[in-house]
Amino acid sequence: MSAASGPSAIVVGAGIVGAACAEALAEAGCRVTVFEAGLAGSGATATSMGHLVVMDGSEAEFALSAYSRRLWTERAETLPASCEDSPSGTLWLAADEDEMALVHGKAAFYTARGEAVEVLDAAALHEAEPQLRPTLVGALRVQADRIIYPPAATWLFLDRARARGATVHEGVIVEAVRPRGARVAGTWNEADVLVVAAAAASTRLLPGLPIEPRKGHLVITDRYPGFLRHQVVELGYLKEAHTMSRESVAFNVQPRSTGQLLIGSSRELVGWDSSINAALRDRMLRRAEEYVPAISTLSALRTWVGFRPATPDGLPLVGEWEPGLLVAAGHEGLGVTTSLGTARMVADLALGRPSALDPKPFDPRRSKAPHA
Repeated sequence: MSAASGPSAIVVGAGIVGAACAEALAEAGCRVTVFEAGLAGSGATATSMGHLVVMDGSEAEFALSAYSRRLWTERAETLPASCEDSPSGTLWLAADEDEMALVHGKAAFYTARGEAVEVLDAAALHEAEPQLRPTLVGALRVQADRIIYPPAATWLFLDRARARGATVHEGVIVEAVRPRGARVAGTWNEADVLVVAAAAASTRLLPGLPIEPRKGHLVITDRYPGFLRHQVVELGYLKEAHTMSRESVAFNVQPRSTGQLLIGSSRELVGWDSSINAALRDRMLRRAEEYVPAISTLSALRTWVGFRPATPDGLPLVGEWEPGLLVAAGHEGLGVTTSLGTARMVADLALGRPSALDPKPFDPRRSKAPHA
């Protein structure tokens, strides 16, 4: 391993986004130090669903998610078994003819931007997923979407960063940050660039960031191999994901490589309250049963909650907050999908390189008042 020749960088946060940033910066030749308050991958990353999906909530969201999922696909053959990579594809489900019209519109949008999709009618949908209720009228299949086990991917990114000379400190609380510096145990650690990638907790260090913790429940079942083949999602999921209401649920179920099913999803704006909202969880499960009736016969092993870092406009905050201080946070439910694309943008900005994506829509300063 040759000594890094690029600038020095500190990354605060070792969830999947911070770990990807550390890997990308180290790969670019930077001398990287990572500080993580807990264990790597133990925060929002550990409580996420792990989908690698292209989303079309806006042009910017589509660009980042499509670019990032392509980067994941390029790595698929090199991922170890621990990452549980599964090329399951996604089915966006239409419950009626109005929603089927949305499927056709979604298909046109994806196709116009180079994403291969397939419209399924009711018969083709039943053949693809017999467990879905028979009254569904069709779906959009995005075959290149995948599922991953996020903690293992996080550890892999950090191992690859370490192989290029990075140092990772777990169980270390960063007390304060400033451009090019992070204070740990009363001592300032200096670098050429600082990256705050601590998900919703980033606001502790940078209170001006427009990020709110948005609590979500997930339920995992016992093992039922072959019960579902695709990730299945209702078309209303995108609307619920981008609407900052106090409580909401939307149907989203993943078949894991272990044979288990991961059932979501719910959203709550209740601060950092980590208690299980049994009523909301049960509402989420009833929603799942509406789409997959046999889910009611399966055994659930565990429920947990996590906190998605949500922004007002549904786009992450990626870029310069101040000279020498970058942000990579606010990805809400797309942090796993967009981690690799985010990391590329961060490395490009840190090194002054042109980026494959237009960084302007993700500028963390976009929500600041003009005089700020």
